[in-house]
Amino acid sequence: MRKTLLPTIIIVTAVILLIRLFYLQVIDETLKIKSENNAIKINYDFPERGYIYDRNGKLLVANQPSYDIMVVPNEVKNIDTLEFCRILRITKDEFLKKIDKAKIYSPRLPSVFLAQLNKLEFAAFQEKVRKYKGFYIQKRALRDYQVDYGANIFGFITQVNDQIIEKNPYYKSGDLIGRQGVEEAYEDILRGVKGVKYILKDKHNREIGSYKEGKFDTIAQQGSDITLSIDGDLQKYGEELMINKRGGIVAIEPKSGEILALVTAPSYKPSLLVGRERSKNYTKLYNDSIAKPLFDRGLLAEYPPGSPFKILTGLVGLQEGVVNTETTFTCSHGFSYGRGAFMRCHCPGGIIKLHNGIYKSCNTYFAQVYKRTIEKYSKPKIGVDQWNKHMKSFGLGQFLGYDLPPGRKGHIPSSKFYDHYYPNGGWRSSTIISNSIGQGEVLMTPIQLANMMAIVANKGWYYTPHVIKKIKNHKIDSKYTTKHTTSVESRHFEPVIDGLFDVYNLGTAAGLGVQGLEICGKTGTAENFTKLNGKRVQLTDHSIFVAFAPRHNPKIAIAVFVENGYWGNRWAGPIATLMIEKYINKKITRTDLEKRMLEGNLNWEYAKLYPRKDSEFMPKFTLTKQDSIRLKLIKAKTNKSKDSVKK
Repeated sequence: MRKTLLPTIIIVTAVILLIRLFYLQVIDETLKIKSENNAIKINYDFPERGYIYDRNGKLLVANQPSYDIMVVPNEVKNIDTLEFCRILRITKDEFLKKIDKAKIYSPRLPSVFLAQLNKLEFAAFQEKVRKYKGFYIQKRALRDYQVDYGANIFGFITQVNDQIIEKNPYYKSGDLIGRQGVEEAYEDILRGVKGVKYILKDKHNREIGSYKEGKFDTIAQQGSDITLSIDGDLQKYGEELMINKRGGIVAIEPKSGEILALVTAPSYKPSLLVGRERSKNYTKLYNDSIAKPLFDRGLLAEYPPGSPFKILTGLVGLQEGVVNTETTFTCSHGFSYGRGAFMRCHCPGGIIKLHNGIYKSCNTYFAQVYKRTIEKYSKPKIGVDQWNKHMKSFGLGQFLGYDLPPGRKGHIPSSKFYDHYYPNGGWRSSTIISNSIGQGEVLMTPIQLANMMAIVANKGWYYTPHVIKKIKNHKIDSKYTTKHTTSVESRHFEPVIDGLFDVYNLGTAAGLGVQGLEICGKTGTAENFTKLNGKRVQLTDHSIFVAFAPRHNPKIAIAVFVENGYWGNRWAGPIATLMIEKYINKKITRTDLEKRMLEGNLNWEYAKLYPRKDSEFMPKFTLTKQDSIRLKLIKAKTNKSKDSVKK
């Protein structure tokens, strides 16, 4: 048996290999058409990409015809190069470079020579295309934007590069692919499937008909249409309110996790990244390192959340049982947490408990709650890690998992972080007390802030935020319909909501309300530091506001972040109020707020750092003598330590 085993294995293996070779070379004819066979020409039929609609059925993105000039280098013979270049308005050097690039890809396969001709260029070339052997016209579809907003949501279309072609055999040189936004996230659905026709050629390179009578030809399949959760009118309004400002707005429907608006400012018109000028315009936007219009602040900007974080401090304190709704602390306009260490507070002071602590935004109250939370446990390490777990149950300190490509985790510190930061030990609750009011080492993105308010509105649960609402002939990923529950019990949210409601009635947002509309909100002001000539400089604080409405059966949760916006109710608060009224009532009654926000301009604040820099989104500024004095005062703050943290 042992003597025959090895020969048997060898014989069986040899037979299997012979059968496989016979199948591949004789029976399976697809290898012939997959190879670079001179006798077979491959023509692709490119489908239209799927259309994009908003939640109300409004068409946002459609398609328009475009024409590419394709080239097969080995077939280019005896053409009038000068005439060719004159028709297409290119130089001879450009012609030669493009031919060389095509040869590198493949001398026998077609690749794009010149992409996205306009109608006049197409008409001029079409008349004489027969004179230029080796060149032909390939019809494609480019995006046709029906709106001038939402560029950060849509993304854009660009040609594939060599790395993409190597990774995914579906794509060939000159193919288009979605980049950023929903175009990238839903590329496989939007792109459709290319059609292929195999044409047989004779020895003189003339087409003589379909290969195998079209046996292997396929028909192009149009991409599927998608409906976004975005409210087009709300998105447009948000972008208008943020003109001449920097920051982000994120609005979410609490009961579904659907993103209603995702505003980043400054932004750009989506049509800039379509056509022959796409590359030039993209380079210009990319190189604007001042305004950063390609940087989606709603998803990528990580800021100290400031006073809105007090909501979580209070909820965790209730869950941990270190305070209840009747627990009081005395505020003497600040909180002393060590020798010479004093956290100032701008609330009126006095006896503070949870309810008025929220609407007065009392630093002292929440510092005490945080201190008790950490000190409940035998070691600060245990307390911080328990607090960290609560935060992560709200989706903080980690990727939220939404369906757009860019994202940041923010930061929720753990004991491991502080052990590294303080290698000699000795840190305790007072060392990290700034976390209690959303400063310290805590960082959040605007979408995390908006999701936090959706959780509060839902009293302890949320769906992963997403921009997709419906896909034609497809199901939405189940991750967007899976409910997540926080570690804080539902019963603890109601007293916090009561305090948020009175922010508009009695507290820091008094005067921003809308008659007949019950809004629960929280102002925030976060300290803002940067480096100027190698020195740490404190600039004007960021303006933050979070809210949801109506109080009962909430329909919208929102976070607004305005860079260098002073304090919460100066810029972010009015913008949040207007966005809420626009979505719920479909009209604006607070025209006083609207006028101030639409006309408001914070470019002066941004010019403090770059007074003469050139940015399309920030006018040039020439500093007057008075301006120079103001700038020197700002720089002088570098040498001062500021212990106070505004609400």
